[in-house]
Amino acid sequence: MEETLTIRPMRETDPKKLAEELAAQGWDWRLDTLLRYFAEQQSGDRKVYVADFDGRPVGYATLLPQAKAGPFAGAGIPEVVDFNVLKTFQRRGIGSAILDAIEADVAQTHDRICLGVGLYTDYGTAQRMYVKRGYLPDGSGIWYQDRLLPPYEPCRNDDDLVLYLSKDLRKETKRCR
Repeated sequence: MEETLTIRPMRETDPKKLAEELAAQGWDWRLDTLLRYFAEQQSGDRKVYVADFDGRPVGYATLLPQAKAGPFAGAGIPEVVDFNVLKTFQRRGIGSAILDAIEADVAQTHDRICLGVGLYTDYGTAQRMYVKRGYLPDGSGIWYQDRLLPPYEPCRNDDDLVLYLSKDLRKETKRCR
């Protein structure tokens, strides 16, 4: 039997299924957050891309129409926020498939896309994937709790400590010399 992967909008049944799967792998993820994402998708305030593997939601990412925090706030650049693939489904191209779908959608209306990535070890796979896909640091430095972190300022290495990256989505034609 051939396995199938589909990237689709979040369905009403996905938040509960995803919350259970995330909790089962030890990630403290609340159902209320996923339910809010679904409600925001319904109202048009957020898009939610779900990776469906043989009828089972195994990952997701959300897209805000424009960044609300960080160096891209108010610049009209769409932002990928909250991107997760279940541990047992990582390293199978599922995260890349989710980003492919998001970038293709964004490229229809915008030249750039942005995101923030955490800095501790659990984000290592995501950090490498973003760089391989052409995402570059914005140059502003590290942000903590949605504020630029000044030099020598104490902080905590948690999910609120991020580096912002962006990617140019314009198709560039190669020129021969």
